Amino acid sequence: MSERTVVVASSVGLHARPASLFSQAAAKTGISITLTSATGRSVNAASILGVLSLGIGHGEEVTLSSDAEGAETALDALVIVLSTDLDRE
Repeated sequence: MSERTVVVASSVGLHARPASLFSQAAAKTGISITLTSATGRSVNAASILGVLSLGIGHGEEVTLSSDAEGAETALDALVIVLSTDLDRE
């Protein structure tokens, strides 16, 4: 299992536009990736509704994980997405 922990940089957290951009990026990887909040709740990272349901705010730490082939590269790419303030893009 590959894992990455990252702090959410978007100023509004993973809400609306940032959540949409993140879930789209996760879906484009073509592999199953799990997003886990600091509270321990987990969702499919490609599910916009799942991501929104976590209520992740700015500066919160989240964990991305996957046991699929190619997970290392996919998780690294998603860490970059979450480390960017997607509200300023």
